[in-house]
Amino acid sequence: MWKNGGRTLKRILVVGFSTRHVASSAKRAGYEVYAVDHFCDADLRLITSAYDQFTELFELPVKIREMCRKYHIDAIIPTSGAENLRDLPVPVLGSDPEIAGKYLDKKYTQSWFEGLGIPVPPLVCPGEFPAMLKPLSGSGGWRNSVVHSEDDIAAWNEKFPSEPYLLQKIVEGIPSSVCCVTGDGKARAVAVNRQIMRDHGPYRFGFSGSLTPFDHSRREEMIRYAEHAAASSGCRGVIGIDFIVNDGAVYAIELNPRFVATLDTIESSTGVNLVRLHIDACHGTIPKSVPAPVKYAMRRILFADRPLVITEDLIRFMPWVADIPVPPAQFEEGGAIISVFGEGHDLVDAEKSLDTTIMVVTQYIQ
Repeated sequence: MWKNGGRTLKRILVVGFSTRHVASSAKRAGYEVYAVDHFCDADLRLITSAYDQFTELFELPVKIREMCRKYHIDAIIPTSGAENLRDLPVPVLGSDPEIAGKYLDKKYTQSWFEGLGIPVPPLVCPGEFPAMLKPLSGSGGWRNSVVHSEDDIAAWNEKFPSEPYLLQKIVEGIPSSVCCVTGDGKARAVAVNRQIMRDHGPYRFGFSGSLTPFDHSRREEMIRYAEHAAASSGCRGVIGIDFIVNDGAVYAIELNPRFVATLDTIESSTGVNLVRLHIDACHGTIPKSVPAPVKYAMRRILFADRPLVITEDLIRFMPWVADIPVPPAQFEEGGAIISVFGEGHDLVDAEKSLDTTIMVVTQYIQ
């Protein structure tokens, strides 16, 4: 356990929109874990000493202060939605909120990548279609949309009023990411991942899972760009750099100044503990080498194909499931229900394992 000013770092509060993956890693690292979370799924409740749930992000600061006062929290780890919170009552393990806040703006990040000489999808000229429309803020890609006309843009604006956006040229390729640990101008890649998207429906660019490792001919190029970006970012701890990659090119998409959504498959594939690496980085220690994967690991998020109610207790399927709903749980069409996992010594075995998990679990979510 780390000491901060002579005080042992024992109780960690993980805060943000979705915290289960980070809380699980912190628990495995031996910490006493608390959480302020939007979902408070069954498995998060199982691993935390205490938790609190919020509906809107503006509630977070008050709930964080209450948890810190009540449970004598030693440090906070922020996740999505909490990256740029300021004036918190205990030390924050992660990037300075002012630095993190810059990378939450996709327009800033676009020009920042360009300044580093890292390729990005170019912005389109006015009236140039088709184009990829992206809101300047937000995570998960669920509001991204391909637009073919000014009418398409107007329809998007009607759905998300007063939301600033940018328009990029469409680049073909595979969504991927590199998880890095960074601090003090140094960085080391931890894993290269394939990101699995929904691929259909109105939210087809939304994140819906990952594969680690991602074997691609341009893997080393992605690592080189990611480590350069991470080391130059001023961020601290575990962060992620998203890419689109094809056989001919690599394009940087985003820098996420927070714990990565691919944590589950990274830890399963490599055996590393990302919270340990994160805390080490916050105290100035960066890994000397990229950890070698020991197996292939996959995660898929299952979504509701219609409005439904989950009445079964799915916690018995752990560790092959996560983000487990507390029954009875209601879901609208398109809502994320649960995460399922698979693993194997090669990609084929991992896919078979994942398919088996999906087959078993879907019997209880129909």
